[in-house]
Amino acid sequence: MAKTKYVFVTGGVTSSLGKGIISASLGRLLQARGFNVTIQKLDPYINIDPGTLNPYEHGECYVTDDGAETDLDLGHYERFLDIQTSQENNVTTGRIYQSVINKERRGDYLGKTVQVIPHITDEIKRRITLLGKKRNYDIIITEIGGTVGDIESLPYIEAVRQLRWDLGHDNAAIIHLTLVPYLSASGELKTKPTQHSVKVLLENGIQPDVLVLRTEHDINKDIRKKVALFCNVQFDAVIQSIDVSTIYEVPLLMKEENLDKTILKVLKLEPKQSLDLKPWRSFVTKLKSAKNVVEVALVGKYVELADSYKSIMESLIHAGAMNDTKVIIHCIHSETITKENVKAELQGYEAVLVAPGFGDRGIDGKILAVQYARENKVPFFGICLGLQCAVVEFARNVLGYKDAHSSEMSNITKHPVIDLMEEQKGVTEKGGTMRLGGYACELIEDSISYKAYDTKTVRERHRHRYEFNNDYLREFEERGMLAAGINPESGLVEIMEQVDHPWFVGTQFHPEYRSTVLNPHPLFVSYVKAILKNKK
Repeated sequence: MAKTKYVFVTGGVTSSLGKGIISASLGRLLQARGFNVTIQKLDPYINIDPGTLNPYEHGECYVTDDGAETDLDLGHYERFLDIQTSQENNVTTGRIYQSVINKERRGDYLGKTVQVIPHITDEIKRRITLLGKKRNYDIIITEIGGTVGDIESLPYIEAVRQLRWDLGHDNAAIIHLTLVPYLSASGELKTKPTQHSVKVLLENGIQPDVLVLRTEHDINKDIRKKVALFCNVQFDAVIQSIDVSTIYEVPLLMKEENLDKTILKVLKLEPKQSLDLKPWRSFVTKLKSAKNVVEVALVGKYVELADSYKSIMESLIHAGAMNDTKVIIHCIHSETITKENVKAELQGYEAVLVAPGFGDRGIDGKILAVQYARENKVPFFGICLGLQCAVVEFARNVLGYKDAHSSEMSNITKHPVIDLMEEQKGVTEKGGTMRLGGYACELIEDSISYKAYDTKTVRERHRHRYEFNNDYLREFEERGMLAAGINPESGLVEIMEQVDHPWFVGTQFHPEYRSTVLNPHPLFVSYVKAILKNKK
């Protein structure tokens, strides 16, 4: 019998049904049953990682503490399970093929013809089981990206078929997530797309154990019976996943649908403890019945796709619940902000957050947003490029260096207050070469950040090439912008704060990557608290 048991989550009919949320919700329930659980994502695209993908293509690039640029679903896994993921939790087809080709070049295959089966599928199986061999997990949930029937997903489906045979039926469970659409013209829910999706799985040798049906309307007993009969699953294994107002309700709905019990039955496991979801229920209650409301302007350049700033938005939600506050986020495209309209664009909001990004497109609008927040005493949060914009704005409008800029945006500025990191100056390749992952930060006592964290040293995750130019630090601090956080080894500035302001903090790191449902990030909690105080 295998030490670690596996649950595979596949999707059918259409993409974006929420495999990541279902996987994270199941993981939360299994955790609450006493099991040590993690989740991994297998992505079928050929990129090595999402680090070089446009946010419009892929949404946010999530960063783990050990420096992996990963799919945004890993953010859901960490936020729901309150755990850290790693390099091994996200695998792409690009990495699979790269590994196999490297082995072929070394001669590991002894002259054999290298093929999708068995070499690619063997590498997929190795990556799937790698987590279980490295760490002591009871259950590993594996989400397979894409939709069943896609050409690029076929090697993963075949690998899962083989792996289930290798592990034994009791050690692997298959969940298939599909759509049951509602036809308003006839007033009916239609199960045919689900039947066809399961048929495709069966053609590839996989019989699902559990079907999770995404729906806008309640699925009655008769429809469940029909799906169970035609898809060859138990009636109790037909699970409804109805639309909800917040993704954080999904674990509670899955508990009512007994998804965890059904999976444990398939895996022949007994719960280690009784289910306790009180902290989670408390969070959802606060989220849905908050007494206060604040409105935050999120200024960014990828605002057309909300997933581009997914972790920031979720962090504000977590912090809002902690403060008994509903945070309404208004995304404003930085390219639309000009000197003439900046006041009209921002004056209706209680706070401003300038989001991360790369390149000079929309940079002027971000700098104007910072100036508005600084001069009008509006609580301000700048993250990564947001910090850098705050530094440039201060240098121009307070220090008087009118041409001050980041050397990323201008190579002719005489005052590069933001400059390329020394270790980045010889880097030519784009992928996976930034300052990535967790680094220590020492906080200055009595600063906003120190009061928020309530500790001297913290560890935060980074994703950047440019940094504050320490040649200007003394001038900044003399005029009221302080380095509140410093990396103890490199001396790099991690946090800048504006004195004589209700709340003005810029971080070079990404605090949003560390915020979870049960442990909201202290800087976001402090930010929302300051917004409330300033509003009153």
